Amino acid sequence: MAREKQLSKRQLAVLDDLFGGELDEQAVLDKHQVSRSLYDRWLADSLFAEQLERRIAGLHRQSRLIIARYAPLAAAKLVELTGSDSQETARKACLDIISLPMTAQATASGKSQPADMQEPPQLSEQAASRLLAALAEDEEDEKTG
Repeated sequence: MAREKQLSKRQLAVLDDLFGGELDEQAVLDKHQVSRSLYDRWLADSLFAEQLERRIAGLHRQSRLIIARYAPLAAAKLVELTGSDSQETARKACLDIISLPMTAQATASGKSQPADMQEPPQLSEQAASRLLAALAEDEEDEKTG
C-alpha cells in the first residue's frame, strides 16, 4: 500500500504562521527561510494549495459566524439611531435599515452584491425628510398611544 503524500513539518509551520500569526506573507517566508521560488512551487502543489484554500474557507466561515452572531445587536443599534438628534445620522440609519434586506439576502445566498448595490441608495432631501417625518410621527404615536 503506497503511503499518501503529506505536507512537511516546514510547510505546516508556514501555514500555521500565515493564518495564526501577526506576520505578513513575506515575513513568514523569511522566518522559515523559504525562498519565493520554493513557496511558488508549494503553491503549485495541489496538496499544499488545497490545505491553504481549506484554511481560507475556514476563516471566511468564522467571519460569517461572527457577523451572524452580532447582526441582531447591530440591527437594534441602527433602529436606535433613527431617533438621533442629528438628522444626518438618523437619515443614514434609515438608509442602512432599508438596505438590510438586500444585504441579508445576498449574504444568505452566498453571493456577493453587485457593484451597483454595494452603496445604499441615496434618497433625495425631500424623500429623506418624508421618511424622517413618518418615523417621528410613529414615535410620537407610540408615546401618546
